[in-house]
Amino acid sequence: MRPSDRATALAAEVDKDPRFVEVVLSESKRVVRHRPGLLIVEHRLGFVMANAGIDHSNVAEEDGGERVLLLPVDPDGSAQALRQYLISVFGVGLGVIISDSFGRPWRKGTVGVALGAAGLPAFVDLRGRPDLFGRELLVSETGFADEIAAAAGILMGQADEAIPMVLVRGLAWSAPDQPAAALVRPAEHDLFR
Repeated sequence: MRPSDRATALAAEVDKDPRFVEVVLSESKRVVRHRPGLLIVEHRLGFVMANAGIDHSNVAEEDGGERVLLLPVDPDGSAQALRQYLISVFGVGLGVIISDSFGRPWRKGTVGVALGAAGLPAFVDLRGRPDLFGRELLVSETGFADEIAAAAGILMGQADEAIPMVLVRGLAWSAPDQPAAALVRPAEHDLFR
């Protein structure tokens, strides 16, 4: 891939390969912030993340060429297709989460987050419910699928563990199914974009 003038200029500012920056820009709506060694973008799916989630890790080189891994085109659709396949093979109801590791603002370390979800609520609105002492919850909204993805991430690992899937048993919920796209905060409600 031949990098554009924009990618070449930005690559010089962030000290990254211009070809890599071109791929990042092709997957992004806009650049949010950048500095040497760091490129934060709004991915075409609405995620605000480093390098549009594009990764060199755990991608084998083939024929001497360098390859990168992109996020799924439609993570919720991929989760739904995988869910339907697994149901047809095993004959049991289940939910599927497609996850990736995310860095977080104001905190060190990456955690698993849900990119796609099917067969479970990605987002649970607890507002209006009572807390332990009977007080009404006014702002509590839970990223249910993110919490599951983070827990699974402990077992899946980040390096050479080679565990691509985790089976979680014993979860219960009463909220309706909702895709992971529901977890993306709209820009008009985001104080930091």
